[in-house]
Amino acid sequence: MELIINIFSLVGSLALFLFGMKTMSEGLEKFAGDRLRSILAAMTKNRVMGVLTGILITALIQSSSATTVMVVSFVNAGLMTLAQSIGVIMGANIGTTVTAWIISAVGFKVNIAAFAIPLLAIGMPLIFSGKGNRKSIGEFIFGFSFLFMGLSFLQEAATAMNIGDMVAGMLAHVPQDSFFTIILFVIVGALVTMIVQASAATMAITLMLFGMNIPGFGFEQAAALAMGQNIGTTITAFMASLTANTQARRAALAHMFFNVFGVVVFLIVFYPACDAVSWVVENLMGGGNDLFKLSAFHTAFNIINTLLLIGFVKQIEMFVCRVLPMKAQDEDYRLRFISGGLLSTAELSIMEAQKEIRSFAERCQRMAGFVPTLLETKDEMEFNKLFARIEKYENITDSMEMEIASYLNKVSEGRLSDASKTQIQKMLRQISELESIGDSVYNLGRTLNRHRMHCQEDFTDNQKQHMLTMMQLVDAALTEMLKRIDQPTTKNGVKTSLNIEHEINNYRTQLKNQNLHDVNAGLYDYQLGVFYIDFISECEKLGDYVMNVVQAGKGLDNDFGDGPINGQG
Repeated sequence: MELIINIFSLVGSLALFLFGMKTMSEGLEKFAGDRLRSILAAMTKNRVMGVLTGILITALIQSSSATTVMVVSFVNAGLMTLAQSIGVIMGANIGTTVTAWIISAVGFKVNIAAFAIPLLAIGMPLIFSGKGNRKSIGEFIFGFSFLFMGLSFLQEAATAMNIGDMVAGMLAHVPQDSFFTIILFVIVGALVTMIVQASAATMAITLMLFGMNIPGFGFEQAAALAMGQNIGTTITAFMASLTANTQARRAALAHMFFNVFGVVVFLIVFYPACDAVSWVVENLMGGGNDLFKLSAFHTAFNIINTLLLIGFVKQIEMFVCRVLPMKAQDEDYRLRFISGGLLSTAELSIMEAQKEIRSFAERCQRMAGFVPTLLETKDEMEFNKLFARIEKYENITDSMEMEIASYLNKVSEGRLSDASKTQIQKMLRQISELESIGDSVYNLGRTLNRHRMHCQEDFTDNQKQHMLTMMQLVDAALTEMLKRIDQPTTKNGVKTSLNIEHEINNYRTQLKNQNLHDVNAGLYDYQLGVFYIDFISECEKLGDYVMNVVQAGKGLDNDFGDGPINGQG
């Protein structure tokens, strides 16, 4: 019974450590998420700056996975090249070693858990603060406390279970001086990290075991475990990216290649490398505790690996592009940014969803661009082909709305700042209106199709010119909508969209009056006039939906899509 309690205590301590790490990371991301993303976008103009940026961001948020997600999002959005992302990923590997140094310095020598409870008292009023920034700082303090409480409990549970004796017993059957043993420890480190899915937790366990002075588990064995962790964390990321887009998989593959290459190189010079690190710690760093040796090895591994490969970023990019060629994407539907893969904290996920909404809006504009061509097409086969394309796009917009909404609902289940909750509400309204735009464009195509099937008379030249002019106004509204999605708070943004909306409304009213006059004058028959006005009215509805997307981005409540507004809509 005591053994079972100890096992649960060990697992629970690890869970508390991981929860603390996650909470601390999320708190920092919420507090400085936008600033971190701005730094990441601005400081990656060359590979060296990319590496330094990766180190800075990862050292701050203590999560190389979160850094990788931001990187992949920027690559997908075209804000960062794949080559730049490789540099940042290299830096992220170095930044993540900060955790090992913190644990080595205070984790097992000072009873940091004794300070954790008073820290919770400081964090508690911040957690319940109404201000988002204070709440985020409170989360960071709570996460920091939980992390070191988990570390302390982990050590206590390991001691109670006599983990040291158990490990020593297992190692007694393994040849100590064999290079095969080193490779075995590399494999074990990779597997454990894959299972735990946090290299920081595996590193903490390795440091704890190393600090116990277990017979048969010396510096070389611990260093081999640390190298294995570097492979394990990349496998986790790569497996997660398998369902994502090609660029995400390429970034994950580059991460894996980088670390596997480093492990292979270090295995070739393993014993001299261990001796060199030991000499540096003992002679240049004044000795310190033995844990510093392992932290120094972990850092040296990533720094030397970066120095070896930083000059070959272009070659790495060519390699991953050759291994994972870009699939020819016809018009088959696939979300570009949130199709699974590298998951992030809730705050960072909002950015990915925003990029997907931008892509959704671009698809709607592209779909609307087919309508003028459909109007002027005389060949029946060409007409049917283009109408089928519009129909396919309409199905795609339905799917996009459902999938983005589902994703946003999952994101909203996480701990979000008040600003992020408001942002999700705006985004949910935007995708609903974008789906309505898709429906409206399909209705335009269907009106032209019905006219072709049921009306013997073709549209007059004047009618066609008016319809094309109306579509130009709609396209201008869609172009302005895309700008507002990118910059929803621009001062004159809504004003410009409103002016286009009023222009569409006035033109619709003018054409309806002209249509009545032309039918009465016998310029064309009544049935043709019905198809003509159906098309013009649908364009005006489409303009309403576009305006609703713009208003949603600004957080305004005006709804242009439900009918006339002051006789204008």
